[in-house]
Amino acid sequence: MARVGLTVERLVAAAADMADEVGLDRVGISALARRFGVRDASLYSHVRSLDDLRTRLALHAGAELIDRIAVAVAGRAGKEALTAFAGAYRAYALEHPGRYAATQIRIDQDLVVGSPALRRTAEITYGMLRAYGLDEPDLTDAVRLLRATFHGYCVLEAAGGFGAARPVAESWDKAVDALHLALEHWPREPKNDD
Repeated sequence: MARVGLTVERLVAAAADMADEVGLDRVGISALARRFGVRDASLYSHVRSLDDLRTRLALHAGAELIDRIAVAVAGRAGKEALTAFAGAYRAYALEHPGRYAATQIRIDQDLVVGSPALRRTAEITYGMLRAYGLDEPDLTDAVRLLRATFHGYCVLEAAGGFGAARPVAESWDKAVDALHLALEHWPREPKNDD
């Protein structure tokens, strides 16, 4: 077979496109090799395994997502930042369903620590929440609330899970308003004076 200039970056980008087209669960080494017109073995000089490919895809998609969020929240604080963050998150999840699914893959913590994109995600998310006056452990709890709400909403919306006549976007806006109120009136952990 002819050489096609395979690189890790090209494989991950193709895997990301494939995930959006056919679903993350259908992205495999053989399917990706067919896309490039090469044998499976040709890919193993670039990725160690399917898990390695999916981890790289998760990191790639996470970087794309936080880049979009960073642009949206730049120069904003409080409710305005939360609304921009939420909108960028939802848009990415709906426009790139396979990539978004990859962002939900659990990644080895050693890779998380070494990933600039994932560190940036934490910095931007925690930075936005600090405008609400939150400190640990409340920051972690608030991040989990936002992630669970955004993820659940996006997954349900993508699956057509909202059947009521009210426009889904209007319900989304109300959910973000409710999150803002919850963050403003956060039940803070008592300070330990010891």
